[in-house]
Amino acid sequence: MSTWKFETLSLHGGQRADPVTGSRAVPIYQTSSFVFQSPEQAAGLFNNAPEVWAPRLTPAGYDPQAEGFPSRDSGNIYTRIMNPTTDVLEARMSLLEGGAGALAVSSGSAAVTMAVMNICRSGDHIVSSQSLYGGTHHLFEQTLPQYGISVSFFPSHRPDLAAEAISENTKCIFAETVGNPSLDTPDLERLAEVAHQHRIPLIVDNTVPTPYLCRPIQFGADIVVHSLTKFCGGHGTTIGGVIVDSGRFPWQDSDRFPMLTQGQPSAPSWVDAVGAGAYIVKARSTLLRDMGACISPFNSFLVLQGLETLPVRMDRHCENGLHVAQFLESHPKVGWVLYPGLPSHPTHEMAKRYLEHGFTAMIGFGIKGGLQAGQRFISNLKLISHLANIGDARTLAIHPASTTHSLLSPEEQEQVGLSPDFIRLSIGLEHIDDILQDLEQALDRA
Repeated sequence: MSTWKFETLSLHGGQRADPVTGSRAVPIYQTSSFVFQSPEQAAGLFNNAPEVWAPRLTPAGYDPQAEGFPSRDSGNIYTRIMNPTTDVLEARMSLLEGGAGALAVSSGSAAVTMAVMNICRSGDHIVSSQSLYGGTHHLFEQTLPQYGISVSFFPSHRPDLAAEAISENTKCIFAETVGNPSLDTPDLERLAEVAHQHRIPLIVDNTVPTPYLCRPIQFGADIVVHSLTKFCGGHGTTIGGVIVDSGRFPWQDSDRFPMLTQGQPSAPSWVDAVGAGAYIVKARSTLLRDMGACISPFNSFLVLQGLETLPVRMDRHCENGLHVAQFLESHPKVGWVLYPGLPSHPTHEMAKRYLEHGFTAMIGFGIKGGLQAGQRFISNLKLISHLANIGDARTLAIHPASTTHSLLSPEEQEQVGLSPDFIRLSIGLEHIDDILQDLEQALDRA
């Protein structure tokens, strides 16, 4: 599988035909728990050995028998921790991102939280881009500090300020490949250089581009997270998230990560036990096990259905997105447009550097007339749905300042790139003529 192209991996990655039934499609193992073959096997599964907890690591493509890498041949315990349907989802996302292993969880927010908490504890610090999804910004600004983890923010286009914010207790730099809602693309390679100069990892949320448009690990990222709810699932039916570990960060070369490098009474030194898989194995064996934010087998199955058509859908999403952005930019009732594929976007050159196949389906714009005109615009949409999601097969619209980012103060909204008249579009797969017609008639009534 390591030689297969992206389109092939999105269909076949991480899967063998079901050994019991021969099923070609991934079966849904809708069970809470699994029968043990013997008391000895059960005892072995519960002894916290790394080879039991480890995911299917993918050092050079999917191979559960790869020498030196654990597999699940020893069995399964409980779906909160491991499940054969979810195994395939994890292996496929790891392959698509070019990682060493992955952990699927209940939501994108759970993925972000666990990605940070896997290496942070009270007294620690992280450095994050300001350009963030509202839920992530609130997590970093309000929730993590309540547990003793502090956060410093920097403008996404200023890696030098990220470097200045790093201190002795900093554990990572966090950024989004395409920021939500300002749609800015940071210099991933420079951020990775800054992080690695200070012996800390770069964590990147790759939800908006998906691995089809960008694979952050290729540009130096160490950990990648996704809300699978969005474009990867693609149909607005499923909540899920995933953490992908590159397997490249040298945890053992830094004294900042004792949770990974030092053994504890109830856990081994994960670096000594599983080497390149230390980060993702620890996330499964401690955070997922203890906090229980697992994805259901049925949701894993639905996301896999979405991944099978991801390249085809993203091509159409991006094609439609560019058409809509160009239409809005030339419309007399539109004051401004943010779209990574337009030369007018402040980080257009970075988007050209880091995104391939297209510039995403996300657009931000403001209508002349301000907030009230924007509200009238949304009220008059007929084809386009007004709801709090992105990445659906259908075109979606929302006013982030009063919804998805409403928990932020006006000052914080300004920091993440939100103005009161900001309208966010997630462009779907409908015929472009129908999308443009609906936008035109709503703008006429705004």
